[in-house]
Order: sequence, then structure tokens, then C-alpha cells
Amino acid sequence: MDIIIGTAGHIDHGKTSLIKALTGIDADRLPEEKSRGITIDLGFAELVLGDLKIGFVDVPGHEKFVKNMLAGASGIDVVLLVVAADEGVMPQTREHFQICRLLETIKGIIVLTKTDMVDEEMIEIVKLDVEELVIGSFLENAEVVCVSSKSGFGIEELKDRLKTICADIPARKSENITRLPIDRSFSIKGFGTVVTGTLATGILSEESQMELLPIGKTVRIRGVQTHGNKTLNAVAGQRTAVNLGGIDHSEIERGMMLVEKNTLRSTQIIDTEIEVLSESKRSLKTRQRVRVHIGTIEALGRIQVLNESNEIVPGEKDFVQIRLEFPVVTVLNERVVLRQYSPQMTIAGGKVLDNSASKHRKKDVESVRNYLTNFNEAIRNNDKPKQIRLILETAEEQGLTLSDLQAKTAWRKAVLVDAININVANKAVIEAENFLLARNIFENIKIKTLKTIEKFHVSEPLAAGILKETLREKLFAHLPIEIFKTTLLHLEKSGEVIVKQDFIKLKSHNLELSNEENVIRERLRKIYEDAGLEVPVLETALNQAISGTKSSREIARKVFQLLLNSAEIVKINEDFYFKHRKIEKLIENLKSFANKSTDRMIDVSAFKELAGVSRKFAIPILEYFDREKITRRAADKRLIL
Repeated sequence: MDIIIGTAGHIDHGKTSLIKALTGIDADRLPEEKSRGITIDLGFAELVLGDLKIGFVDVPGHEKFVKNMLAGASGIDVVLLVVAADEGVMPQTREHFQICRLLETIKGIIVLTKTDMVDEEMIEIVKLDVEELVIGSFLENAEVVCVSSKSGFGIEELKDRLKTICADIPARKSENITRLPIDRSFSIKGFGTVVTGTLATGILSEESQMELLPIGKTVRIRGVQTHGNKTLNAVAGQRTAVNLGGIDHSEIERGMMLVEKNTLRSTQIIDTEIEVLSESKRSLKTRQRVRVHIGTIEALGRIQVLNESNEIVPGEKDFVQIRLEFPVVTVLNERVVLRQYSPQMTIAGGKVLDNSASKHRKKDVESVRNYLTNFNEAIRNNDKPKQIRLILETAEEQGLTLSDLQAKTAWRKAVLVDAININVANKAVIEAENFLLARNIFENIKIKTLKTIEKFHVSEPLAAGILKETLREKLFAHLPIEIFKTTLLHLEKSGEVIVKQDFIKLKSHNLELSNEENVIRERLRKIYEDAGLEVPVLETALNQAISGTKSSREIARKVFQLLLNSAEIVKINEDFYFKHRKIEKLIENLKSFANKSTDRMIDVSAFKELAGVSRKFAIPILEYFDREKITRRAADKRLIL
């Protein structure tokens, strides 16, 4: 079993010496650290206790390097709160402890170092000091182990305590994609670029292709090491060193993340739940500039407190939108720590509820709060189907793809599909080919669609229906075509609409003509029947149809459109329309002519004679036949197909 243990405590309280006494490894690696005798950046060491493999993260205690401490503390399973017996609780002891509490570290041991330098009375005073600090926290009932890194006193007892506490730590969940937050990057001669970090989730394998975010660059895993040993695979919870191909060391910074390709996306806006430390001297206020720490990330950002007062007072908790100054990568439920911009001090912390939020308008704050409250509850209950439903509701009519949802949740595809399938089976989520929509959102789309068709029928009562393309442009112009098609399919299956060719009408809509409109329809039929293949132009036909009536040419056009929609009349061009039956008869005659011909060719002169029409009609009809692939032009003749 692999466990990550981090140290926390004030500068010069013996954190690095303690790790060296436990592991035999000096975690101070930088020359400046050696010369100054303090830890500046993260240090690492390993210890094997039977089946237990422990990775130690040694963090700096100096106030100037708290950001480095945060980068190391984000991935730990157990904290060793280190307090020097000759000094007791100091400022960075308090800040480190609060950071661990905000990161929701659940297990820890209190270690009193330098006990060889004080008497028993002083040790008891320091114990009381520490007990007061941790009251009401995850360390309230933690064991206190007294040690001397110099003499070795208490070190074996501490190892025994580590074995006991680590045995109760559950294995890291395997529900999420592979994700390695990077805390160090360097180059090794003969190997090239190497990055290190605590593997947050998943399995990292040699020769796999990964994506480096937020820069979006594909890299190859050339080699993997855990606990200083080469391995084919690293698993969640292990301190991992990765040799990368396809990228230079200079392109990588702490805070970047290695993830499975095409899974996560960078963001600059996140919604969170934030608790302001009761020790903080000021409220957290909207527009306040803060230092944001997420995993190994440190970024600057501004706050929008999502309540009426626009602030959170010390000791209280509320929802906050954080708008970052550059792109980062974070995941659902990841811990966040906020530090004051200047002077730098830890003031608040919480968790990510939406890793790719939109800017919230003031009028929407109440609905946003309702959503975040429900979503937070779903996270606490590990109700993944509910989380999916809520995410889809915020996506509204646009819907989301499987890839979109994975970017939102960071769940493995199998976990995500299971949650989606439960919703689909319960009819809480609608599948629109590649897109998913919340049921209530989809029902609203259907209602709007029906109202739009109904409105069209009112304005165009004699039309066969609204054109598909017209409906799409009116309602679905900014939505994926898959959602439009699925909406029509559902309405057609439920019997609410009838889709015929390119037209859509309500099933309840009937084309009932007035007596005068019936007269016009019959006149138009007679005009085109009597004309045969030498028809009048459309305007003439319409004028003839309304002659002696009170109807306008507008009404005549609508009645004519009915004949056209029913295919009783065929459009040849903008001026000439023919009875469908007459054109079909002409096609039959044309094919009979072709069967008797040696080459199936016909010229304009022969066609005029066959159709019994002048050139005025022959040319438009032949061009229509060309478009319909009944004939094909070949020089001055036509091939009958």
C-alpha cells in the first residue's frame, strides 16, 4: 500500500531532520537549503515499513515559502504536525495547521521534536499549547509522539504509530481519469525532461500518450519511477517521477497537469464553496484580489461572493465564484485554499463545485445558489446520476456531449456512462444522438417548437406547414442540428406533429377552405387542366382565378400553394406550372420515343412535335427534365435517361 505523508510546522522546528531520522534521506536538495539550513522548496523521501510504502513530502516552514508548502500538502494522506518542544506553537504552525484543515486532511500525528533540549515540564506546556490549537479539528484526538531526531529517541515509536494510522487509510478511488499535478520539473542528462508529483488518480503507464495542460501539448511517457525505482505503472497515491518525450523542460511549470488525452479542459472561472477562517481579521468580499491555490497551482484571481451582502464574514461559509487571471486545470470537488494578496496569509478555503463556470449576473445569483446547494448535496451523497442531471440543467438547450461531461467531472468513461444510463432509463435525461439534455429542458424545447408551428398556422392557414429549414432558423439556429432532429422525432412519435417531405404541421391543423377559396381552387385546377402543356404564366392564372370575386391575389397565391404542396401542380420555373398528370404523361411519351430510337437522343424540334408545344414551352420543360435527371443535355440534343 502506498501512502503520502506530509510535514507541517514552523521554520526550524525540525521537519527535515525528522524525515532524515525516519528514512535516512536528507530531503533538502538545493545548495541554498544546505547553506541556510532551511527548506525552501519541496523535498521528498521514501520509507518502507513491511507492506507499507511511504512517500514523505517535506514542506518549507518559512512564511515566504507557504505557497511551496501548499503545493506539497495538496496530495497528502497523513500530516505530521511538527512542533519544536523548545518553542511551542508558532505563527507558521498555526497557518500550516489551518491549511491542512482547509484541505480536509483527515488523519495526522502531532510530533514534538527537539525534546532532548527541554525538561518534562516544558514538554507538558507545549502539549497543552498544541491541544488548544487543534481543539475541534481532525487532530483533536491525534496521538502526540515525542522525539529527538538527534538522539533517535521516539523514532521507532513514531514508525509504529505510522503503521497503525496508515492501515486505516482507504485505497484511493479509481472513479477518475489519470491525473498527475506537477510540483517539480527538471532535466537529467541522457534522459531529458523529468516531472514529479503525487499521482492524484488513475494509473500512469510507460509509453502512454498524455496531454500536458493547460498548454494542451501531447507528450509521451518514456519512463516511470516510484520510490526511486523504475516501474511500468504508477498508481494513485504514489510519489511519481515521469520521463517525458516530446517536450523541453523549459516549457513546464509547477501547477501544470498531466492528464489522459482529450479529457480535461482549462478554465479561468470556477464556482466554489468557501469557508473563511475564524482567525481571519477581515471578511472575504466581492472584487477582492486573492492568491488561489489548487493542487500544485498558484494563481491570482478575483472574488465574486454569491450572496446579497457580497461578503463572507470570518467563521462563515458560502458560495464564491473565482475569476482567475490565467487558465488553470481543476476538477470537481478539488480543494481550494485562498491567501490574501498582500500581506500574504491564508484566509479561506473550500472546494470546487463547477470547474468551468460562466460569469454570473446579479439577477441570476439566487438560481445559481439553488443549483450549487443541490449540487453540493449530490457530491456529499456521492449521487452521480443527480450530479449529471444538474450539470445538464445548467447547460440548458445547448446540451452536452460525453466529452463535455467528462471534462466537467473528470470521471472515467465507464463511471460516466453508468450515471448517464441511469438517467436515460429514468427518462430524466434525453439522448439527442451525440448530445444529452435534461428532461425539463427538452420538454421546454418541445413546447416552444409546438408554439412556433401553431403561430405559423395562424399566420399562414392555407400553407401545408412550416418548412423544416424555416423552423430550424427560427428556434434552433444556435443549437446543434442533432437537437433539432431529435425534437422533431419525439414530436412525430407522440403524434403531435406530422412531418411530410420538407413541411411540418400540427396534427390538429386542418386545411379548411372557405366557399370562395374553394371556388378559386377549382378555377385554378380547370385553368391548368384546359391549358394542357401550353399554360399561362402564373400571374395570369391567378388573375383569371379571382376574376369576379372579392378575393385578393394573396389569397389566390395561398390556394395555389396548396395545389403545389399536394403535388397536383408541378413547378417548372418561376412562371410556368403544369398539371402533374400532364407532365407524367409527357414523360411516358418521351420514354416510348427513346425505346424506338437507336441512340435515345432527341432534339428541340422533335421534342416540340412530341409534346405539341412551341419553343416557348419546350425549352423550360426540357431544362426541368435535365434537373430531374429524366434527360441529359448533349450539345444541341438531349439523351433520354
